[in-house]
Amino acid sequence: MGAPVLRSPSLALREGIAGLRRAEAASAAQAGEGSNAKYSGITLMIRADKAVLLLAGWLVFGVIEVGAAETGVRGAMVMPQRIPAKYTLLYEQRFTEPAAMRDFVFTDPGAWKFASTNDNGALELVRQSQYQPSVRSPVNIALLAGKAFGDFILEVDLIQTGKEYGHRDMCVFYAVKDPAHFYYTHIATAADDHAHNTFIVTNAPRIKIAKETTKGVNWGLGVWHTVRIERTVEDGAIKVYFDDMTKPIMVAEDKTFGVGHIGFGSFDDTGMVDNIRIWGPSSESRKAEFFKAKDL
Repeated sequence: MGAPVLRSPSLALREGIAGLRRAEAASAAQAGEGSNAKYSGITLMIRADKAVLLLAGWLVFGVIEVGAAETGVRGAMVMPQRIPAKYTLLYEQRFTEPAAMRDFVFTDPGAWKFASTNDNGALELVRQSQYQPSVRSPVNIALLAGKAFGDFILEVDLIQTGKEYGHRDMCVFYAVKDPAHFYYTHIATAADDHAHNTFIVTNAPRIKIAKETTKGVNWGLGVWHTVRIERTVEDGAIKVYFDDMTKPIMVAEDKTFGVGHIGFGSFDDTGMVDNIRIWGPSSESRKAEFFKAKDL
């Protein structure tokens, strides 16, 4: 199977993104110390059914983040993501270079690689991990190694590169204490007792905990999707969004775990991860030493 298009269904769109990045670099180089404002950057992200233009500018009076204007088949205008006032951006990863992989530890480093197509990078899961969990739970995990999060809002772009079947999935992991204690959200084509749900692993085979779910999602072929997860520790609330940020595809509630690591992967499929952003009131510096780093 050939590598999927990372950002657009056409070469022209991908070249347009590369041009924007070149313009960003040129503008940054021209900005002098005497400027009243510094240009920060423009990123154009194209998905199969939408075009999102994100503009962020750092001005002399502070930081202004202008959110997203969305146009496409849905014809909707979407305002910036809902971020509480007490939250700040705690982590961001756009995978602009292979060194980004140093932020992660893996169940099997050999199953992951840095993917690059036309100036766009991503973290790619290319095969099944050579890893046997102690209890029935996902095999393929890339975990943020140096930070742990309690309350958070996560947004990430995911693409599924495997064959179509009911359990075709990508996963997001959070509140990870160790390989046998964590939550994960399994986003799949069809929902059943073992797919398309939010699960808890407590040194025993995973158990679904979502109170509400949809019937599944359409991953498509060569299509990037934006996933958002909102979690608060005190009330145990978990909400999961898939492309449509106005209505969750899953709602769960559980207070078993508090602060822990966040990660990405799949139960037993392949895919890519990009544009990770995590907001929250705070994070902890904590090493995840139970998985392995990748030699670069």
